[in-house]
Amino acid sequence: MAATSAVPPASNPRSTVRATSRQIGSGALTFWRVLRANPLTMVGFFVVAIICVTAVIVILAPHLITPYGPDQLTTAYNQGPSWAHPFGTDGNGIDIYSETLYALPLDLAIAFAIAGAAMIGGGALGLVAGFWDRPGTFGGGASVVILRITDIFLAFPSLILALAIAVSLGRGVWQLIVAILITWWPFYVRLVRGETLAVKHLPYVQAARAAGVTEGRIVLRHVLRNVLEPVVVYFTLDIGTVLVTLSTIGFVGLGLAYPSQAEWGSMMSYYQNAGLITAAPWTVLGPGVAIFVTVLAFSLLGDGLRDILDPRSRRVLAGTGSGAIHAAAPSEPSSSGPAPMAPAAAEVRSSG
Repeated sequence: MAATSAVPPASNPRSTVRATSRQIGSGALTFWRVLRANPLTMVGFFVVAIICVTAVIVILAPHLITPYGPDQLTTAYNQGPSWAHPFGTDGNGIDIYSETLYALPLDLAIAFAIAGAAMIGGGALGLVAGFWDRPGTFGGGASVVILRITDIFLAFPSLILALAIAVSLGRGVWQLIVAILITWWPFYVRLVRGETLAVKHLPYVQAARAAGVTEGRIVLRHVLRNVLEPVVVYFTLDIGTVLVTLSTIGFVGLGLAYPSQAEWGSMMSYYQNAGLITAAPWTVLGPGVAIFVTVLAFSLLGDGLRDILDPRSRRVLAGTGSGAIHAAAPSEPSSSGPAPMAPAAAEVRSSG
């Protein structure tokens, strides 16, 4: 009797879809439980969501939430906050509430552009400097060059250096982005390099190297995967830091030209130079509150992401459903080897 080979049954597309749906639903449920267990993280998440949705509405349909257009003047001059003008008006009849909302998309776009470019560029350099750092090799030489250039930039206070570059480049959106970005990437180099050095000596990386896996595959599949968690947390926290630096440059008069272009720091600088910061303090109330709320929201969200992305904290928070975190027994590392997130990710800028 002829032997028949067993043919595995074809996978059912509907079963695959159902399994994927169950995984997504389980992930969403776990995410909601972690948010519910940490009230401050939930507040930060929803405030950031509201801020982002508001920015999109201002770009697509500003008339839905702004009573006046960007160049439209009111008939009220130096009016205090009221129902018609929540943040009051200035001496030119400009509605401060509308101008504050018009500045939101630009401030967020600049902050995300600077932090994102610094994360990609500085993270790539930090990955190279941390993984290929063997002395006497081309990678070791490149690592030394990257670290020495990074040290040169870190030797200067980032805000002072950004102000000096902004003076030399002039006023404008792209000039402002370049001025801050030049001083921002070294922090990601230091963060990613430290995380890479911690990950590349773990047992599962050594096992992959012993099994003949190429170094490029090890970096992409094992090292980068574990480095991303603290980098994402730091990136979220960094949005608020970039906003503060951006507003500071605008406040000292080196940012964008207001009222032709609305930006929170430049708005405060304009009304401060006009002498309205004491005579009509509501003129700086709108941009000041916007900066405070946005920075606080991203800080709360970034701090909560630390627990969400860390597997051990996520399991504990998802299981308890409350803010109290009980001591968790150490668990066995998975086959893919995700390492616990380093707690020092948020301290990178402390010495900068």
